[in-house]
Amino acid sequence: MVYKITLLPGDGIGPEITEATKKVLQTTGLQFEWDVHIIGQQAQDKWGTPLPDFVLDSIRKNRIALKGPVTTPIGSGFRSVNVALRKSLDLYACIRPCKTYTGAPTPFQNVDIVIIRENTEDLYIGIEFAKGSNEANQLSELVEKNSGEKLRRDTGISLKVISETASRRIVKFAFEYARANNRKKVTAAHKANILKFSDGLFLAVAREISKDYPEIEFEDVVIDALCMRLVRNPQQYDVIVLPNLYGDIVSDLCAGLVGGLGVAPGANIGDNAAIFEPTHGSAPKYTGQNKVNPMAMMLSSVLMLRYLGEKEVADRLEKAIAEVIAEGEKVTYDLKTDRSQLAATTSEVAEAVIEKLKLN
Repeated sequence: MVYKITLLPGDGIGPEITEATKKVLQTTGLQFEWDVHIIGQQAQDKWGTPLPDFVLDSIRKNRIALKGPVTTPIGSGFRSVNVALRKSLDLYACIRPCKTYTGAPTPFQNVDIVIIRENTEDLYIGIEFAKGSNEANQLSELVEKNSGEKLRRDTGISLKVISETASRRIVKFAFEYARANNRKKVTAAHKANILKFSDGLFLAVAREISKDYPEIEFEDVVIDALCMRLVRNPQQYDVIVLPNLYGDIVSDLCAGLVGGLGVAPGANIGDNAAIFEPTHGSAPKYTGQNKVNPMAMMLSSVLMLRYLGEKEVADRLEKAIAEVIAEGEKVTYDLKTDRSQLAATTSEVAEAVIEKLKLN
């Protein structure tokens, strides 16, 4: 069988780690047909949009994409391509496993947490009004009329939007993931003690749905308490489900617990499509230097293989990556416990993983 995959190398270091991952996948014994497209700044320069419609059409047709990181300008320029992809394809569930591998530079051991993040709402829905705009002034007047709270006239406004529909499907997704992967506990994180009508709604839905899964332990925790507990005793957590913004922050926090973003894979999944990508950024200052860690991209492809039902191949690939990390020789600078040691290049990491695959 040939798997048709939309391949999006991305910006910055994206093409390098994508090529490394592609070489590794081609060594697994599976066959892939790659439909390659550029997105982000390159697409903006060529077609006047960072996300052309034909790219979305390719993903809809193939239903699966493997994607490198894309640069998102801060404060100006086009909006996030990542957010646009998730909204356009309704990829409502973000999966970010954070797992310790022997040899990774971290004081923690036996951490195996899966962050399930709602992807389509919250502050990331992108409904914003600029300071001084007519819309911001009108909304300020509406707020004052209905609540008595008077906003400063120089206020920029971003709306936090959480619906019962989106909350219900992401919490159900988290419990179904836990059930399918023999996970024992789901934790819902929130700030319902303060945000009673947004986070409060999310929490109420989570408590309701948990009753349908009596075999899985359920707890809820306020987001700030969760962060404190994670850095003290992360082993107490299993699957954590969160609204969009909290999920973004906590997934990076958990990546730090297990050795950094270089070993942090990700998947964005909807009912009709899925995109697999590393959770780190495009690191443009390292473009073309052949020095960055491709393992998060490779581990994202492990998630893709499991999604395709190729569990045995996925397990072999993850085992090969874990062995390279454990040996500590052919790893990039970020995984070196002693930074004075000679670090491997991106392509050398790929070669090392390929050699392990041949032995497994």
